[in-house]
Amino acid sequence: MQTPAPAQDVQLKDLASMAHAIRFLAVDAILAAGEGHQGVPLGMAEIATTLYARHLRFDPADPQWSDRDRVVLSNGHGSMLLYALLHLTGYHHMPIAALKSFRELGSPCAGHPEYEPAAGIEVTTGPLGQGIANALGMAIAEQALNARFGDDLVNHRTWAFVGDGCLQEGIGQEVIQLAGHLKLGKLTFLWDDNAITDDGSTDLSISENVAERFRVGGWHVQEIDGHDIPAIDAALRAATADPRPSLIACRTRIACGIARLEGQRGGHSGKLFPEDRTAMAERFGWTGEPFHVPPAVLAAWRATAAPGAVARAAWQARLAQQGNAVRDAFAQAQSRALAPGWREAIHAFKARAAQQGTAEFSIAASGAIAAALYDVLPEMMTACADLEAPTNHKRQLTAFTASDRTGRYLHCGVREHAMGALANGMAAHGGVIPLAVTYLPFSDYERPAMRMAALMGLPTLFVFSHDSIGIGKNGPTHQPVEIIASLRAMPNMLVLRPCDAVEAAEAWEIALAHSGGPSSLVFARQSLPQLRTDGGPENRSARGAYVLAEAEGGARRVTLLSTGSEVQIALHARALLQAEGIATAVVSMPCWSLFEAQDRAYRDGVLGAGCVRVAVEAAVKFGWERWIGEDGGFVGMTGFGASGPAEALYRHFGITAEAVAGEARARL
Repeated sequence: MQTPAPAQDVQLKDLASMAHAIRFLAVDAILAAGEGHQGVPLGMAEIATTLYARHLRFDPADPQWSDRDRVVLSNGHGSMLLYALLHLTGYHHMPIAALKSFRELGSPCAGHPEYEPAAGIEVTTGPLGQGIANALGMAIAEQALNARFGDDLVNHRTWAFVGDGCLQEGIGQEVIQLAGHLKLGKLTFLWDDNAITDDGSTDLSISENVAERFRVGGWHVQEIDGHDIPAIDAALRAATADPRPSLIACRTRIACGIARLEGQRGGHSGKLFPEDRTAMAERFGWTGEPFHVPPAVLAAWRATAAPGAVARAAWQARLAQQGNAVRDAFAQAQSRALAPGWREAIHAFKARAAQQGTAEFSIAASGAIAAALYDVLPEMMTACADLEAPTNHKRQLTAFTASDRTGRYLHCGVREHAMGALANGMAAHGGVIPLAVTYLPFSDYERPAMRMAALMGLPTLFVFSHDSIGIGKNGPTHQPVEIIASLRAMPNMLVLRPCDAVEAAEAWEIALAHSGGPSSLVFARQSLPQLRTDGGPENRSARGAYVLAEAEGGARRVTLLSTGSEVQIALHARALLQAEGIATAVVSMPCWSLFEAQDRAYRDGVLGAGCVRVAVEAAVKFGWERWIGEDGGFVGMTGFGASGPAEALYRHFGITAEAVAGEARARL
């Protein structure tokens, strides 16, 4: 089933005045706000108008229709381009009042687009380069779902408006390479090739032929005048016909229409004045008052949605003709309502781990849990940054490739930043559950994407191995002593660091059930003993922290707190203290934020009132003061690690049971 024919009833001759409507709404909003970025909406007006009027598959009456085309404004500072388009095409959440409140607190027209699918905003953009990687993920998700459900239910394109900055960021090259390698023919970038950045001419910092980078990467490339509507229309047709991903390099004039700023550095975001609007109106023969679009022009814009409404009705008819099993599977994937049996799969693994009681690499336990879920949750897709063997999450999956879209394992190469951002794009697209897997020390490469996942509230799953000095001889470059604390500091990011295979299963259960934001599942590379022997369905980790071993021989005097691989050290320290008659409890704290969310009575009961508290973690102390208090003890890292056997490193840095017990004794 091919995408619908463009809206031929919208004639090319009508598009110039429609483009001016974008320009004037953008200028009106920026003048009202007193600030903004006019360069993009003024420079890309003809490009956006031609796309929406003649090529885009969308229906404002159902902004979240699953088979709509996706549009990403990667150069998010030009947000008024998107807001003007959404208003003009009739999205309910974008009335003219919204545009009048541009950049005001609570307005849907924020300074940069903020994720709100019901309003037509597919992702949050602003940090340059994130949007194009999100678009890459959307194109991957579309192809994966198309392979699963067929053309009748999934057959749409992904479009991205792109600026010079997006392509100067390193993530830009990662995206070019991977999209070209995967031959994602339904992905098109519309590059605002205006040769201007905030500092001035792009000649200040770049000299290569940018379009040639795409050609070398296997893209279909066209170079056109971005203000020539027939040329834009022809280029869009050629892009949809080519089996490769497409770049349309649109040579434009930044701030086109404002004579004082057009083609100049100040066109990016230089202050506008009412006189600029007056001069632009005279230039283009525009008679509309501020925030007023002439009725004929507005009617032409509203007509652009008609083909999409017809396409959606036809799609709904095709969906209704599917069998119950297909309809149910499709609805479940789109809603992220996890299939029945997923908890049972986790619980079965948990019971086996508790019964067998064998030591296991923590990351391998995570891989085994994922493998148990792959058959139950066919929408799960795993992306990995060239670490298939050491992270061990491919298992029974086959690779998603240019020739096989049924694969569910995405080889991202050494491109952690693009991997994290495309995983966000997959999550925003819907229909798939993305995992992004790498080493914890390399999370810094994907940190901007993790932050954006948290900001948008996307349920992206970030899975990490190599979480401490426990990896040993690879040395301090691979020993992330400070990163766990930094992830815990990120708002709306669940950070889960389990101590054994049972807690690993509980962490996976928590992360999959968490739909309001991303999760970071942090695992050790080294083998960890099985500490938990209770393999029942109760998830003791769900409250963030719990008493793993109660004090014996009287009222509790010491509470030892720990996470992950160091919980075993806390248990050994407890044994030393108990042998001396010191009643000591051990608390496992796999997720601080979940524990923080519990009521005061539960937290006090876990931490113990009037007790000495000592924490042990093979990481820096930052943040532990919240739980141990000013007088509490801490055993962990005070600087970077070193190269050597893991056991020797733990002794060298004093992260031992004896040291933990000593910290407790010193405070009694």
